[in-house]
Amino acid sequence: MVRSVSDRIFDSFLYLILVVVGLSSVIPIIYVLSISLTPYTEVLKHGGFVLFPKSITFDAYRQLFSNSQIPRAFFVTIFVTVVGTAINMILTVLLAYPLSRKKLRGRSFLLMVIIFTMLFNGGIIPTYLVVKGTGLTNTLWAMMLPTAVWTFNVLILKNFYESLPEELFESARIDGAGEWRVLMGIVLPLSIPSMLTVGLFYTVGHWNDFFQAILYITDTTLHPLQVLVRNLLLESQNTNQQSEVVLPTATLQMAAVVSASLPIIAVYPFVQKHFTKGVLVGAIKG
Repeated sequence: MVRSVSDRIFDSFLYLILVVVGLSSVIPIIYVLSISLTPYTEVLKHGGFVLFPKSITFDAYRQLFSNSQIPRAFFVTIFVTVVGTAINMILTVLLAYPLSRKKLRGRSFLLMVIIFTMLFNGGIIPTYLVVKGTGLTNTLWAMMLPTAVWTFNVLILKNFYESLPEELFESARIDGAGEWRVLMGIVLPLSIPSMLTVGLFYTVGHWNDFFQAILYITDTTLHPLQVLVRNLLLESQNTNQQSEVVLPTATLQMAAVVSASLPIIAVYPFVQKHFTKGVLVGAIKG
């Protein structure tokens, strides 16, 4: 098939857009990594913008990990991410599956209540009073239970469950399977792409969250990595000016960003193929 000149021009324009979008995504990552590995003198020489450092130093990482609180903060973040995501997935599945059954009594009312929470919330102060009243302050549960269920994720799984053929459920019930058996034996194995997508949403949310820790936790030994990195960066702005060996704040900031982002970046490629599929399947019907 011979393509016309206008088609070739249009394809070239699309490729140009893709290149620009790709560079806009890759260059910030390269910049962050380069600044974290660039010596102080080279950062000053290039005016604070370095994409490909001529020499590499790990001084920023040494200063960052010389703090004894870093390993503990890593453990807190990993614990909150793993346990919090497990709680999220269990509750989300147990809520999404019943809502996907059209014969459930009060289904429309429950959906209306759940969607209402996407549009309105109680606010920071009422939420804090609830967390304090339940005794969750200064505990790791304060970073997991208040956000145990995300409405958007519930809707993704609900829509996916509704897209499953009803014949599967009917044949399972004819064979004597109950709702728990249907959920565990049929629904969950077929919903792996959507569950991986929702799980990634929860995992990234827990890993990057620091606002709840600032609100509900005053014990510094329970601070996650993101809060500790934030505190270190604030301290570095004052201590760097008084130190004999000056380490640029930007370099320390970029080292902290790389250290906090690397685990998520390492995990994402393994679930990337399920990510797009899960979002599209969960958004088709509803």
